[in-house]
Amino acid sequence: MAREFKRTDRVGAQMRRDLAELVRDELDDPRLGMITIQEVRVVRDFSHAKVFFTLMGGQLDVAGTSRVLREAAPFFRHELGRRMKMRTIPELHFVHDRSVERGEQLSALIEQAVSEDASKHQE
Repeated sequence: MAREFKRTDRVGAQMRRDLAELVRDELDDPRLGMITIQEVRVVRDFSHAKVFFTLMGGQLDVAGTSRVLREAAPFFRHELGRRMKMRTIPELHFVHDRSVERGEQLSALIEQAVSEDASKHQE
């Protein structure tokens, strides 16, 4: 019987939880707004991990936020090394996840189409 989850998935999920906690509690940078760590994808040899994040509250400074997270990557790796029992901690690469923004845009388009359709049928 095959296992349901690969080890890379389990490690990614644990890294996501730990990184979210570190961003919330340990990273005190005034340039950062509301950041949510959406997902962490780890490669099979655990050498690299893509960390997908979203910005909340209408904050649009993606480049600045990415820069701050990149600068804090060594701190994150060090703290992850203390928290996780792994031989090596992956190198972190931060990527802005636009799926939430796309979802909001699609929802707005759907609402607009529904309201236009309703107004046409009322006439």
